[in-house]
Amino acid sequence: MHPEGKTEVNPHLSMLALISFVASFVVARTFTTLRPQVVLVRGGFHIHHFWYGLAMLTVGGWLGISYEKERIDRLAAILFGAGGGLMGDEIGLLLTFGDYWSGITYTFLIIFLTFATMLILLGRYSKIIRLEFTEVSRKHATLYFGVFLAAVSAAFIPETENILIIAVSSILTVTGCLIILAYFIQRTRRRH
Repeated sequence: MHPEGKTEVNPHLSMLALISFVASFVVARTFTTLRPQVVLVRGGFHIHHFWYGLAMLTVGGWLGISYEKERIDRLAAILFGAGGGLMGDEIGLLLTFGDYWSGITYTFLIIFLTFATMLILLGRYSKIIRLEFTEVSRKHATLYFGVFLAAVSAAFIPETENILIIAVSSILTVTGCLIILAYFIQRTRRRH
């Protein structure tokens, strides 16, 4: 924290943790794919790398909140990210009670990476993004909303044979197109 009471933003630490997360996830998945028979069993317990990940998250988190030195912060970010990657690799196993190869793991990975990347970018470019959204909302929000509504709704029409989903998606697509049309009519009237 700065003396003025402002919180310091460290997007480089977030990026370091994210890279460490992805790298440990890939290493764990690769190792398990190439050597599935290598398993640590002690006292009747099957020790998954989830537990090592939990320990690394704990140590990385503790270091991150206990010290204010750049080197320690980097070490904490690496440990925290690596621990998260080891835990993330076993999400499918944990949620399905035994299916390590579950597609849930990849869904989790994609969602996590999307949100983590967005948070890093928002932290780094928040002023520019805020300015861009202010411009969008003042000038062309109706047009952009209409385009979004029409495009997303239209995408669901060919995806299903469910008549209710097709009907709702069709109505929303037409609504989006009407919003776009209304925007251009209003804009043309303003010019004249």
